[in-house]
Amino acid sequence: MDDFVQLAKAAVETYICCGEVILPPAPLPMAMKERAGVFVSLKKEGRLRGCIGTFLPEKENIAEEIIANAIKAATLDNRFPPLKEMELATIDYTVDLLSPPEKCTEDDLDPKQFGLLIEAGGRRGLLLPDLPDIITVKEQLRIARMKAKIPVETTVKIYRFTVERHR
Repeated sequence: MDDFVQLAKAAVETYICCGEVILPPAPLPMAMKERAGVFVSLKKEGRLRGCIGTFLPEKENIAEEIIANAIKAATLDNRFPPLKEMELATIDYTVDLLSPPEKCTEDDLDPKQFGLLIEAGGRRGLLLPDLPDIITVKEQLRIARMKAKIPVETTVKIYRFTVERHR
């Protein structure tokens, strides 16, 4: 388990068990000193159990971004009830560091290689790359529109990004 995943796991376990938010490691590893958007995904028995993130950095560094998003993924993903202490031993963690989004067209997308961010009318929909069962650009766009509640007939701005995935 690498440092990014260990930090997400420690953040969730400490918060669920003790109600405390951990501090970033000191000294901060060089790889965590930068700023980046970060998504933390939790899986239980191979199924999604929580996923929350930021597509642009909101914190001072990657470590703080991981801690905040790991806790939110465990407690605030409205698709799932908050994680319980008895589940902790069954959770697998993934931490995705996002590249800055770049404006593109539909022709520039590849759901295996690029994540997708769409925007229209103040709404945003985001999908990480290389998700199971999403193999076409049309499917990626359809799901991102659905998540953002953007109608099919609405013109959207399209952005793509890559991720550095840690498991």
